[in-house]
Amino acid sequence: MQLLWVNLVTDGPPATALGFNPPDPNIMQMPPRKKDDQLISAWVFFRYMVIGIYVGVATVAVFAYWYMVDYDGDGHTTITWDQLTHWGSCAKHETDGHAEWEERWGGFAQNDVDFTSTFKNADGEVNICRYFQDGKIKASTLSLTVLVTIEMFNALNAISEDGSLISIPPWVNPYLLLAMAASFGMHFVILYVPFMASIFSICPLTVEDWKICFYFSFPVIIIDEVLKLVGRQMNKADLEKRMADHKHQ
Repeated sequence: MQLLWVNLVTDGPPATALGFNPPDPNIMQMPPRKKDDQLISAWVFFRYMVIGIYVGVATVAVFAYWYMVDYDGDGHTTITWDQLTHWGSCAKHETDGHAEWEERWGGFAQNDVDFTSTFKNADGEVNICRYFQDGKIKASTLSLTVLVTIEMFNALNAISEDGSLISIPPWVNPYLLLAMAASFGMHFVILYVPFMASIFSICPLTVEDWKICFYFSFPVIIIDEVLKLVGRQMNKADLEKRMADHKHQ
């Protein structure tokens, strides 16, 4: 449901608004396309891959970050990378050897602050391993919000194929800014309206949470700015080569 929400709701308005982008101011200085040019060139495909990989890494990384770092001092249980990547072994101590389980999970319950009083079985005993199932709501919410925020920043990147946001600022397309505001508004609804939050299995975010989401999302702007700079240099070199070839003819 969260992925459908991102794809159908929060991505929809910005994608529509991008159709109202003005032409690049330096479009007449760009080399014309050849008639046999591919729609998706090797360079464009590389850019898509770099941005796509970062989106995936950031979405997963913020999930792991919440489990491993108590960044806002709320006292939630922090774990190691080894524990996080072997979370499935937490529930196997009843059948597997206790030595290996104790080595990885022996101090887990002692590190707990916020969930031992909640995650209990029918006998009233704490089931610490449910932390990786019922206790992941905040981590999932951060991942979803980072994905939504990155998509909004990526929409700003799409205002121009190679033009920097410094030379072609976001307000050249006011429809896009309105669409982004609408998308964030809809995201706020599912975050802060309890009924909607329960449907999407997410929870409200604090100011510190939003800061973390921004830190993980904003680099997509920097990455694409670097790629755009390389693209402009490639276009300039291509244009100079074509002009030189034309003089020799």
